Amino acid sequence: MAGEAQTFTGLHDPRLLEFMRGGGDGGTSISAREAMKNTAVFRCVTLISYAMGTLPLHLIDSETKEKKRDHPLFKLLHREPNNWQTAFNFRQLMQRRALINGNAYALIVRSGGKIMHLVPLNPELVEPRQRKDWSVEYVYRPASGGERVLEPSDVLHVYADSEDGIVGTSMVKVAADAISLARDTEKAQARLFKNGMLVGGALVHPGKLSPEALEFLRKSMESRYQGAENAHRWMILEEGMKPEKFANTAQDSQQIETRALQVEEIGRAFGVPRPFLGVDDTSWGTGVDVLGQIFVRYALNPWFTAWEQAIKRSCMTEDEKEQLEAKFNAGALLRGSMKDQGEFFAKALGAGGHQPWMDYEEIRETMDLPGKVIAPNPLVQQKESGNEPQNAA
Repeated sequence: MAGEAQTFTGLHDPRLLEFMRGGGDGGTSISAREAMKNTAVFRCVTLISYAMGTLPLHLIDSETKEKKRDHPLFKLLHREPNNWQTAFNFRQLMQRRALINGNAYALIVRSGGKIMHLVPLNPELVEPRQRKDWSVEYVYRPASGGERVLEPSDVLHVYADSEDGIVGTSMVKVAADAISLARDTEKAQARLFKNGMLVGGALVHPGKLSPEALEFLRKSMESRYQGAENAHRWMILEEGMKPEKFANTAQDSQQIETRALQVEEIGRAFGVPRPFLGVDDTSWGTGVDVLGQIFVRYALNPWFTAWEQAIKRSCMTEDEKEQLEAKFNAGALLRGSMKDQGEFFAKALGAGGHQPWMDYEEIRETMDLPGKVIAPNPLVQQKESGNEPQNAA
């Protein structure tokens, strides 16, 4: 009944019960793999997950705001979480799973109390479970068999929205009906282009065709003009026939509107603005900077907090929680045009009578530039070395 698009890990899989309750019909039965075939879903997931993987994630001192490069966790978060993934690959995979499955899990591998690796776990094989004393444990059932119970301090669990505070909510599940309708619309369009006759008009005959001529015309139309590969071919008309083009029906217009509406519905569930999904045809112009700021503030900021607090909860000791914090640097996404940045930094240095709040080195650090470097004067070097240049006269 489920088909290849829906798989279950066993009788304990909660998706199996949901599938049986829904009878395998409707949007609730759509799987993550099938949902990702929808271009709007794929764009939403990759847009957010790529942003989370691209932005720098640093471990900093809570008081001095200096980067704690000497801490073992700094390298894992910023460069290399394990020996087969980069920081981008790790965070992109974790964020992708958090969006699609609702939960992202990583095993925290320690040696002598020191965190050595962060190993991503398949969320379909992990089950968070609350004990009688209200504490939470994570039951990991690997594909090879068996069962392993993990403590919260051994699992980096990233999720945002939740119904019970233990298990995250899948964005694919929230938008299941919209994704299902978009999938059905795409299938209807595919069937139309595969089997439909894309002529868009009628042939008007001045008299009456004989049965033989009508049968010949029908076979000719089907062989020459039916299907997408024959679309927009020129017709050869005989016996004084004239073509009359059909106008677009309300049904055709409604189908186009439905496809655009489903893209917007899917983007609404993920918090991605319409222009980022290619819905609006107008030029962005100077509004692209504002759109980027909206995307960071309302789509990415909740995930920043979810990641930062999850890292502090599971990857730090009690003393480190008071001293350190993990922070994403979204400055690159929030920067305006070069002109706007120039005006901002000029005011930050005190131009125009403003009270300065930044110095030269801080601005260069914000722009990812090295500190101030003063090039040596060659004339001064020659004078100091005793080789002062002679006057040519």
